[in-house]
Amino acid sequence: MLSRARTAYTWFRAFRRTRPFWGGVWLVAGGWTVLKFSLSSLQLIVSTGFGGVAGYLVGGGMILCGLIPLALPAQRYTFGLIGAVLAVVSLVVSNLGGFLLGMTLGVLGGSMMVGWGARRPRRRAVEG
Repeated sequence: MLSRARTAYTWFRAFRRTRPFWGGVWLVAGGWTVLKFSLSSLQLIVSTGFGGVAGYLVGGGMILCGLIPLALPAQRYTFGLIGAVLAVVSLVVSNLGGFLLGMTLGVLGGSMMVGWGARRPRRRAVEG
């Protein structure tokens, strides 16, 4: 049992270090916050048109922009930038960007994703 837990922890640690993990986590949290504060009844959304749907589109887009680079780390620039732009757009279209919390988390996550770089293994100095 202990060896399984250690193996799982080792796998997760390697996964986390080879992908923009924390940027994705913050961007998904920001998207969820924007989506959560955009929730209203379906009848209200249909009657308001695009203004009602925009919160769902922006929040869902932020969540997708946070998850895609976890599977494809090479796309971190594109989706980090799109996620940060969607977070700023959420300020206008969705209850002040999830009352500023979702927007802040989204911009933080998007910028962390763009600035992320994979860790390189250390080189050992040759003695002698």
